[in-house]
Amino acid sequence: MRISQCPFVFIILCYSFWIYHTVYFTGVSGQIVEDQQQSLLKLKNSLIFDQEKSHKLVFWNSSTDCCKWIGVTCDEEGHVIGLDLNGESINGGFDNSSTLFNLQSLRILNLSVNNFSSQIPSGFSRLKNLTYLNLSHAGFVGHVPTEISSLTRLVSLDISSLSFLFGKLLKLEKTDLQMLFKNFTMIRQLYMDGVSVSAEGNEWSNALLQLHSLQELSMSNCNLSGPLDHSLTRLQNLSIIRLDQNNLSSPVPETFAGFPNLTTLHLSSCELTGMFPDKIFQLATLSDIDLSFNYDLNGSLPELPPNGSLQKLIVSHTRFSGALPASIGNLRQLSILDLSNCHFNGTLPSSMSGLKKLTSLLLSLNNFIGQIPSLNMSRNLTHLDLSHNKFTGSITYVHLEGLRELVQIDLQDNLLDGNIPSSLFALPLVQSIQLSNNHFHGQLDEFSNISSSVLEILDLSSNDLEGPIPLSIFNLRSLNVLKLSLNKLHGTIKLDVFQGLKNLTTLALSHNNLSVETNETDKGLISSFHNMSSIELASCNLTQFPSFLRNHSRITTLDLSRNHIRGSIPIWIWQLDSLVQLNLSHNLLSSLEGSVQNTGSSLRLVDLHANQLQGKLQIFPVYATYLDYSCNNFSFAIPSDVATRLSGIIFLSLSKNNLSGTIPQFLCNSSQLIVLDVSYNNFGWTIPECLTQSVTIKVLNLQHNKFNGSIPDKFPVSCALKTLDLNSNLLKGPIPKSLQNCSSLEVLDLGNNEVDDGFPYFLNSISTIRVLVLRGNKFHGHIECTDNRTWPMLQIFDVAFNKFSGLLPGKCFKTWKAMKLDKYHHVSKFNHIGSEVLTFGGIYYQDSVTLTIKGLELEFVKVLTLVTSVDFSSNKFSGTIPEDLMDFTGLFALNLSHNGLTGQIPSSIGNLKELESLDLSCNHLHGEIPTQVASLNFLSYLNLSYNYLEGKIPTGTQLQTFDASSYAGNAGLCGIPSSKLCLDRRNSKSEVYTDSGVKFDWIFVSIGLGFGVGAGMVVAPSLFMERLKKWSNHKIDKALIIILPVFGLTWIPIDDDDDDDTEEDTKENHPDIKEDYDYNEMHNNLVHQRFRGRYCALCSKLHISNKKVIHDPRCTCFPSPPISTSTYPDSYSSHSHSG
Repeated sequence: MRISQCPFVFIILCYSFWIYHTVYFTGVSGQIVEDQQQSLLKLKNSLIFDQEKSHKLVFWNSSTDCCKWIGVTCDEEGHVIGLDLNGESINGGFDNSSTLFNLQSLRILNLSVNNFSSQIPSGFSRLKNLTYLNLSHAGFVGHVPTEISSLTRLVSLDISSLSFLFGKLLKLEKTDLQMLFKNFTMIRQLYMDGVSVSAEGNEWSNALLQLHSLQELSMSNCNLSGPLDHSLTRLQNLSIIRLDQNNLSSPVPETFAGFPNLTTLHLSSCELTGMFPDKIFQLATLSDIDLSFNYDLNGSLPELPPNGSLQKLIVSHTRFSGALPASIGNLRQLSILDLSNCHFNGTLPSSMSGLKKLTSLLLSLNNFIGQIPSLNMSRNLTHLDLSHNKFTGSITYVHLEGLRELVQIDLQDNLLDGNIPSSLFALPLVQSIQLSNNHFHGQLDEFSNISSSVLEILDLSSNDLEGPIPLSIFNLRSLNVLKLSLNKLHGTIKLDVFQGLKNLTTLALSHNNLSVETNETDKGLISSFHNMSSIELASCNLTQFPSFLRNHSRITTLDLSRNHIRGSIPIWIWQLDSLVQLNLSHNLLSSLEGSVQNTGSSLRLVDLHANQLQGKLQIFPVYATYLDYSCNNFSFAIPSDVATRLSGIIFLSLSKNNLSGTIPQFLCNSSQLIVLDVSYNNFGWTIPECLTQSVTIKVLNLQHNKFNGSIPDKFPVSCALKTLDLNSNLLKGPIPKSLQNCSSLEVLDLGNNEVDDGFPYFLNSISTIRVLVLRGNKFHGHIECTDNRTWPMLQIFDVAFNKFSGLLPGKCFKTWKAMKLDKYHHVSKFNHIGSEVLTFGGIYYQDSVTLTIKGLELEFVKVLTLVTSVDFSSNKFSGTIPEDLMDFTGLFALNLSHNGLTGQIPSSIGNLKELESLDLSCNHLHGEIPTQVASLNFLSYLNLSYNYLEGKIPTGTQLQTFDASSYAGNAGLCGIPSSKLCLDRRNSKSEVYTDSGVKFDWIFVSIGLGFGVGAGMVVAPSLFMERLKKWSNHKIDKALIIILPVFGLTWIPIDDDDDDDTEEDTKENHPDIKEDYDYNEMHNNLVHQRFRGRYCALCSKLHISNKKVIHDPRCTCFPSPPISTSTYPDSYSSHSHSG
């Protein structure tokens, strides 16, 4: 019996044991669940959160099981394994004592998108079972605790942060990086965007190499340094790499093309350099690549594989270049193509028409040409931006057919033409249409189906549109921006037609042929235009200020320039609270209404130039940055507090007024002043030293005032000057040596002063100089080049009316590259010389310069970089015209007049194909006029007068159209337009002709020589007596007039003696007359003094080949006041010299 009872007893014991443990563990489990619920309730009570914004915590309560709470996940046994408090507006109450860390079963924890504003608690290390931890954008700051590294089961960690935007960083030192990663052997996803790591390339790369299972890496904006380490390719499981906004400053390793699973590569704003490996684009797995904003990264798009996986291709703002491959059509999955602001060129491949999944096509700011291919198969296209290229052709219905999803169309700044199709406005979802700066023409048609239009932006400005504005435009109820400026639209517009556009914020109708009517009833438009912020009605034939503007609090930009508004500027304009930019220039305004004491606090830009305003200058807004009061008649009176008001001024122009006194001292206190123009006033005294000491001023224009003294030698090492214009003052002394510190100087104009100095060789170090004007001073000495650094960008050089001597500086000419037709004169570089003033507003200061061209003083208000001029006139230069000067193939004007140049006009002058003005008058040039001059097709002014040129004036399309005065004073010239006919020498009996040429009969030579010897014996004794000298000259003249024609020769007799007697008397009666001429005397009298006493026996000789008597220019016929040596070099001053 005992044996039979044993199994039964054993079964009883086992059953009892099972019952006991079941009851026990059920109780324990229930206790754990209860503890979890209490921990969660305590967590809720400890956290500080916004209950109105909470969608989870606010509903937690003890009446329901915690496993049913929103944001809580439990397993089958009731253990809390997941907690999601994302976006609960938590802003505190979380530290190491938090009951959160009692939830030992937690596997998934999401606290992202909150604002804890504290350090990450180290208590996270207690949650050993965590596999997913998301603390991103939760407001954590300070150091990341290395205790997190004990979470060895983590598969995904996200500690991304935006705290750096608020000046507080979440940090992880480079030593902690190794510690943090060493135990993460299972981690596959690592997101650390915005965490400040501050480690170099090999350090952070080596730390990451410990993460063998890593698949996704995102460390954007982590202060990582380069270079990109090729060892990263050892992480063969990587499929996502995001390293944007780090200073990597290195090329991308070729080995990156070896990631077998790479799908996403984001390296934007990493300062990458070198050539991007094009094999990366050919990775079969790659679907998303972003290399944007790497301005020094070069590359091109290679041939792309069939059935490529790319969905997003972004390389904008890089140096990528070349044409797009036709294989781009292989990217059938492509949805975003952003190549904007690169250097791509060529035409768009027709294969792009097959990109059916394309949603965004952004190709702006490149050099694409040709016609835009049809994209009507891209039915999902929402954003189309092809602006700032060179696309041609027209936009037709074919381009738009089927593009029903288009939201944005930007084709501005191209070469598109034709009519604008009305179907463009019928697209149901389009919100923005920008077609400005093209060649669209014709009339805008009325368009239908606009009742449901959602169009917000319509910009058709800067085209050639004609006709009236379609009335349909005024029914676009959602319109915010309407820009139609700079077209040829015409008609009369009443402002009440805009009443239906309740959402309109910007209205631009400037520079058309429109007439905008305003009247007192416009006051009712205030309620209609309550959202209006920008109104541009320049050149709209306005005669008064629109009354609806009064008390309009939201206006920020008001442009009423170039109208016919007369009278006073109403005081209410200065009281518009939001007004930032005000332009009333080019009107007929004469005064200010009332006393302008307070202006709107927002006013930054005020342009009142070119009116008739007078009286006190009192408009100085508190925060003004741009003030242009030029071309009025203001007198100077500055409020006492103006110094504090103009502390932020950037641009100030007071030119062409009636201002006097000294330049106000408060301008020296402006730390942001870039442009100061007080030209054409009556300012006097000396130039304030503080203006030359400025490190911000780029343009200093003081021309046409009464400044005296010397130019302050105070230009700092950090000088920012680009333009220094001191023309037409009373300045003396030398050019300050410190001016060479202005290494960015482009325009230097010291003309028409009393500067006494040698040529400023020391400025050779400034390679940026484009305009150098030294005319009308007392410069002296030779102009020579000491090295090869002389101004490769120089385009205007003017040293006229000085005392320079010696040879023309041929060596210098070799380095003046901008005078030649090459890269400096490419048709695409029709720019103006000027300085950028406001980068955000596109406002530039245009330099002007006065040049003597075509015999006239011309002011070039906008100096094109193509205008080139060289003026050495009215000095003492000698020698021949350098051949190097004939290499200036881009030269516009050349003036070498009133010097002592000798030799012939170079035949290579035909190289100067762009020449429009040539003045070589009043020199000692001889020989014939080169026939190449006739090939200068653009020549419209020519002066070769008063030289010793001879022969027939070349026949050409230009040369015979000039007045005879262009050739006057050259006795040997003949032919049209000269009055002297060219003789046909074949009929002359005194010459013997052969087939091989002309032979001279030497009988005439012997007769001439015999006569000369006899005349010399008779005349020589008379040289000792003045009366006999004059008598002998007259007798010899009479004899030569009779005798020489017998031999086929001509003789021009000496001038009347009365002139010389008068001149001699003047010299005797006014002994204080100086040899040196001042600027005005030289300019007015130079030509008349140059040619006194042309021919006489003792200063003339027979030219054998031409059978003419030639006067020696170095000889004076009889005693008379010598020509001033200020005009001619010493070697050519007048001394008696036997022939």
